[in-house]
Amino acid sequence: MPGTELEWSRTGRAKAAAKLMVGWVALLWLLEVADVLSGHALDGLGIVPRQPSELVDVVPAAFIHFGFAHVAANSVPLLVMGFLAALGGLRRFAAVCLAIIVADGLGVWLIAPAHTNTAGASGLIFGLFGFLLVSGFVERRPLGVLAGLLVGAVWGGSILFGLSPLQTGVSWQAHLIGLAAGVAAAFWFGRRPAKAPALQG
Repeated sequence: MPGTELEWSRTGRAKAAAKLMVGWVALLWLLEVADVLSGHALDGLGIVPRQPSELVDVVPAAFIHFGFAHVAANSVPLLVMGFLAALGGLRRFAAVCLAIIVADGLGVWLIAPAHTNTAGASGLIFGLFGFLLVSGFVERRPLGVLAGLLVGAVWGGSILFGLSPLQTGVSWQAHLIGLAAGVAAAFWFGRRPAKAPALQG
């Protein structure tokens, strides 16, 4: 029955999204454990701006954190926002995440203060926030709009605070670029509804 197949499709997609994000967050914790055991050797995978050799760290930097408190702060929002974004399809989700991570990393490399080292998943989180906030409206999906409003209500205040240049030890540049990249991804990867056929009366 079509209805049953659709239900199984939605259930399977939700399970796949959940497994992906639980695995993703678990990987971040495992990497931080490895970082601590290695005497923080992985911290060198962060992005030091405007050094050509640092361009290879644009992607890895999104998976490295500076301590367990850092990775803990990013775990829940990444888990929830990633799950919601992945419900739209894992292939599109992978493309969206890659686009946000690369754009954010390159932006940090270009404009972050000199002699700083930037790493962490917060740029991706801000990007997923922007993506979820906008994509429902772009695609005209009521559930997508509802998800975006829910995410905005829960994390909107934290997102605004994270954009403040007055914070110390926090890369507001990574947050701002990630947010902009997520909004752009919502338009670039958005599935626009098909136009209704024009009928002459």
